[in-house]
Amino acid sequence: MATLEDIGVSAFINILSAFAFLLAFALLRIQPINDRVYFPKWYISGGRTSPRRSGNFVGKFVNLNFWTYLTFLNWMPQAMRMSEAEIIQHAGLDSAVFLRIYLLGLKIFLPITVLALLILIPVNVSSGTLFFLKKELVVSNIDKLSISNVRPQSTRFFIHIGMEYLFTFWICYMLYKEYHKVALMRLHFLASQNRHVEQFTVVVRNVPHVSGHSISDTVNHFFQTNHPNHYNGQQAVYNANKYSKLVRKRERLQNWLDYNQLKFERHPYKRPITKTGFLGLWGTRVDSVEYYKQQIKELDKRIALERQRILKDPKSIMPVAFVSFNSRWGAAVCAQTQQSRNPTLWLTNWAPEPRDVYWRNLAIPFVSLSIRKLIVSLTVFALVFFYMIPIAFVQSLANLEGLEKVAPFLRPVIELKFIKSFLQGFLPGLALKIFLYILPTVMMILSKIEGHIALSTLERRASAKYYYFMLVNVFLGSIAAGTAFEQLDSFLHQSPTQIPRTIGVSIPMKATFFITYIMVDGWAGIASEILRLKPLVIFHLKNLFLVKTERDREQAMNPGSVDFPETLPSLQLYFLLGIVYSVVTPILLPFILVFFAFAFFIYRHQVINVYNQQYESCAAFWPHVHSRIIASLLISQLLLLGLLSTKKAANSTPLLVALPILTLTFHKYCKNRFEPAFRKYPLEEAMAKDTMEQTTEPDLNIKAYLADAYLHPIFQSFEEEELVEVRVDKSQTHIPGSSDSEVSSPSPSHYAYHYEAQPPPHYVHHYHEAEP
Repeated sequence: MATLEDIGVSAFINILSAFAFLLAFALLRIQPINDRVYFPKWYISGGRTSPRRSGNFVGKFVNLNFWTYLTFLNWMPQAMRMSEAEIIQHAGLDSAVFLRIYLLGLKIFLPITVLALLILIPVNVSSGTLFFLKKELVVSNIDKLSISNVRPQSTRFFIHIGMEYLFTFWICYMLYKEYHKVALMRLHFLASQNRHVEQFTVVVRNVPHVSGHSISDTVNHFFQTNHPNHYNGQQAVYNANKYSKLVRKRERLQNWLDYNQLKFERHPYKRPITKTGFLGLWGTRVDSVEYYKQQIKELDKRIALERQRILKDPKSIMPVAFVSFNSRWGAAVCAQTQQSRNPTLWLTNWAPEPRDVYWRNLAIPFVSLSIRKLIVSLTVFALVFFYMIPIAFVQSLANLEGLEKVAPFLRPVIELKFIKSFLQGFLPGLALKIFLYILPTVMMILSKIEGHIALSTLERRASAKYYYFMLVNVFLGSIAAGTAFEQLDSFLHQSPTQIPRTIGVSIPMKATFFITYIMVDGWAGIASEILRLKPLVIFHLKNLFLVKTERDREQAMNPGSVDFPETLPSLQLYFLLGIVYSVVTPILLPFILVFFAFAFFIYRHQVINVYNQQYESCAAFWPHVHSRIIASLLISQLLLLGLLSTKKAANSTPLLVALPILTLTFHKYCKNRFEPAFRKYPLEEAMAKDTMEQTTEPDLNIKAYLADAYLHPIFQSFEEEELVEVRVDKSQTHIPGSSDSEVSSPSPSHYAYHYEAQPPPHYVHHYHEAEP
């Protein structure tokens, strides 16, 4: 078990690592050659067009201004200068509300930390129970600061229960204020938004097949019949799996052609050569430039033929469509009501904004969705329990004394002072971080299999899966496995009736493991986020081998975005640890506070200067954040209830029973009071915006505005002259509409950058207007 000395070693290593990351970042960010890596947001928004540099040649790459090296830490005050309103305008509501989560953590835990350190630690330290149990249990100096050190049947437990009530009321008060604030911010953001295509558009899934009619005809007839005054038109979705595969192959070939052309320009006396076999490892040696040009030329013909085949084949139209309306009110009525007496047909919902659409999942049938969700749920369940094995291994590293008692032959190695401190104070947190590294990606893949059609929904579902995993494995699993390893000798030699008492005493002791994890993940891990080492290396590799023009250089930038599937569950784990251990082992709270303050600075800088969000969900994730903090409160109360029951505190324990009931009542009130603002769009608001728009823009042509609103990103990857080859011949499809505008009219500039960056999905679509 980690001692104060082990925690000190871990703190030293992590503080040193965090300082090294920050120092490297501060020096790298002021170099002109790295400007697009550390300030891509300003290039995308047009706030910056070139790096700030000196006039000579060396100044293009290295910062020659000595004064900037003396003020290299000025990024911290600069990150605080932009107001919240400016952040919303600059980066969107999602980013602003994401930052508020860190502020909420500081508001919650700062007063809790002060009270816990001043009241609970003196109460725990002065009890001295562990002094009498140290021959039976493995204990450390840190454990004497926890509730485990309070004697059974002690009246001091009334103080812990009183603090639990006080902390719960304070957290609920802050949650209520924050939910109210975020709901108002969302409503204000929606009311003040400019006109966006998703405000007029509904996605319709599971369109029934009608014999003798195409999907497009069926959709037109249904909405002209049931929404005659507001129906504007539709955009059918085509199955284009093969087409998408060909386009992705073309992009890869184009990258190789660009690379070889640039190579030839730098060394014109030597033509680049490649082999035609697998991965260029064997086969006939040919001229690389001519080879890739010929490959692309042949592929362009196949792409054009495949696209025409798709548009001519009625079976390629999927039972899904984007249906647009001439008013927000009409779209709101359709999106929020049941369309058919059969609830599994004509499934309508608000269409995601175009850059938020995950096209591959649009045509999954209703029955398939249910089966997919069942399979994914079983997979997640199995994955959670499979990961118990590495979690148990990590806990074995954190509890060397327990292993020494069972396996004395390991003692000579792990008793070396520095090795022991390293193994117990730093390695467990690092090992757990490594084991968790790939999980967010796995959870995102499983969420895609479930069939969600919006990237924002996919990320929220992946975030939920990862949170449940963190709750079961990282929190509950670490406590269970850690307690078993920690008190293994005690378990083996005591009567079964004494085991619950041992567990009750041992649970608070796991705070030492979580302290090491917080320092590894929340201190050094957050500091590494700002360094952006991977994007830095990739940008310079692309800049060296692929970039020929300024446009190429812009595309080589990888601004990234807030990684919600990983960041939100980690945040919620920190809330859980802070809330659970605030009464049990308060010494953990200062480490939590440092994390929230440090992460707030880091992510504020990233949101302002780096991240370019893929979508704007208007803070749709907030109800999940609120619910999981409430869940943390309930877990804290139940664990304290169980812990006190092992302490034979029969007089004080019943006082805790009312607390979970009060907490659930508060949660239900917040859910009814605020959550509708995140689920529904009020018809009153929709009508008000429609009326105002009709007054200010009476000549607005809404059909023209929506004509190519959901133009598939696959078309955005083509140049203008290439688009001519893939224009749709309407006479061949037998569907009325406008073809030329479909491929030549640009989509709203709000979405342009994302389309260029997003890989081509599997479906294409074509716009059909309602008949007059």
